[in-house]
Amino acid sequence: MSQVRRAVSEALWTMCAADSMSMPVHWYYDVQDIRTDFRGWISGFNSPRERHPSSILSLSNTAGSGRTTWTSGQKRPPVVGSVILHDKLHLWTTSSGSVHYHHGLQAGENTLNVLCALRAARTLVCGGFTDVSQRDARAAVLSDYVHFLTTPHSHRDTYAESVHRSFFSDWQDSRPTSPSQVLTFAEKRSKLKTSSSSSDSQLDAIGCLPMILPFVLLSASANEQQAVSAAVDFVKLTHPHPRVPEYVSIYSRALHAVLGGAGVREQAERALRTLDVWDVCQSYSHTAARYRCPSAFHNKSLLDPRKDVCVCLNVCVRVCVCLCVCV
Repeated sequence: MSQVRRAVSEALWTMCAADSMSMPVHWYYDVQDIRTDFRGWISGFNSPRERHPSSILSLSNTAGSGRTTWTSGQKRPPVVGSVILHDKLHLWTTSSGSVHYHHGLQAGENTLNVLCALRAARTLVCGGFTDVSQRDARAAVLSDYVHFLTTPHSHRDTYAESVHRSFFSDWQDSRPTSPSQVLTFAEKRSKLKTSSSSSDSQLDAIGCLPMILPFVLLSASANEQQAVSAAVDFVKLTHPHPRVPEYVSIYSRALHAVLGGAGVREQAERALRTLDVWDVCQSYSHTAARYRCPSAFHNKSLLDPRKDVCVCLNVCVRVCVCLCVCV
């Protein structure tokens, strides 16, 4: 296996591992709740607890993006329970108010966002696309995405973030399914959303990264501009917000460079300095460094930035900090 191909494979594995490991503590706003619920810090795969200490799932809009109170006047039909998440509506509307966002997932399972990323990768590979920046590649991925989310029992996750709810709130009117039809719908929707005087702030979020990863990873042997274009052109269709392309472009350049052998720290610093948040992020980095590193990460091969098993995770951890700070 070539070095680049191995890097791509291990980056995908690391994405899955990082997602599974963090899944049970997503949206734990008080980090001390992690220690309480799991009797210490997370150091392996765990199932989500029955009760989430800071869940606001019941406030989320089942008909589209954001919170129910933000969009109550729009009177859109719900997509949760009918178009997507077919058997989950009762968990969104329960009066208990403490349902875990990933209720039903088991230890080691992946969240909906990463499942979407994996399906995108499979679609691109099985489709034999030699250039994933082409329209046909985006069309194939979007068509599979629609099929996946609208098929009952296709996954076990309970939560779909605003990007999915917003997409299918618009999609349900015409319900295109073929690659060409879905692509045309998404392109028209993107133009309409990005030209609006009021952008949806829920789309300007770190959730824009998972589904663009396969486009960058499968462009590892292509030039940088082709890799960046593949990612940016796709994310415009799922996250039509004027600020998102800039962040995805910066992230894609960093990841593509590391896949080609560049140092992780060097690329992370360059990305953060591009957004003028390097100094701000230092305090977060220093705080994180004080925590004990799990024994698994003392393996020398994992600490070598040239060892690609950590490429995706390391770049994600550093560059995602800038997104969290800036968004």
